[in-house]
Amino acid sequence: MFSLRREMQAITEYAAADEQALTRKWIERFAGHYLKIAEMVPEWKDELEYQWLERLQLAAGAGDRDGIERALRKIGQGCNACHREYRAVTAMLYRTPEFGNISIKSSADGSTEQFADVMEQLSLLVNRIKIATDDDRHGVALSSLRELRSRLDDLGESCASCHKDPAPRERFLGTLTSAALQDLERGIKQGDKKLAGRSLGGAAVYACARCHAVHRAPYDMRETLLP
Repeated sequence: MFSLRREMQAITEYAAADEQALTRKWIERFAGHYLKIAEMVPEWKDELEYQWLERLQLAAGAGDRDGIERALRKIGQGCNACHREYRAVTAMLYRTPEFGNISIKSSADGSTEQFADVMEQLSLLVNRIKIATDDDRHGVALSSLRELRSRLDDLGESCASCHKDPAPRERFLGTLTSAALQDLERGIKQGDKKLAGRSLGGAAVYACARCHAVHRAPYDMRETLLP
């Protein structure tokens, strides 16, 4: 799809500049990629504008700039119609991680848990820290914080199953999250509920809310779309 978009732009610009040889070159590239759509997704075959593709090639051979522009515009209208109907669904189905198939290995005992179970435990730990801090149960709060850190570290290892660079993990579980958890520990130890509450909220935003904003809504929609 990215190639098709680039090729259509090249055809438009070279045709407008009356660069016939380059226009024909890019039309042939475009035709090859356009016809492959039916091979990749046979269900879309009836959506393709074969007649206008042929007219585009004939116009290029005749040096008919107006004919090229008209044929390309008609093909583009078909592209836009297909995008309106299929683009969101395709992105949900094929560009969203299948979190249900991901297992998280515990660094503590080597056991594995399903992704959904890990998410549930993280939520329980965050709330347990908040409850224990409010009730001055500092020992419970600190032990829960240690477990939260360990589980977040384990969760971060799963990022590599999709992402081959460290940037995504840093974005959600990096410097900001680590600093917030350090402030949280300091607040618990000092009995500073205001600092602890603010730091816990910050960590939840950096690690949880930001990740959910990127991944959770598409995943939920994907699960709804699948039979």
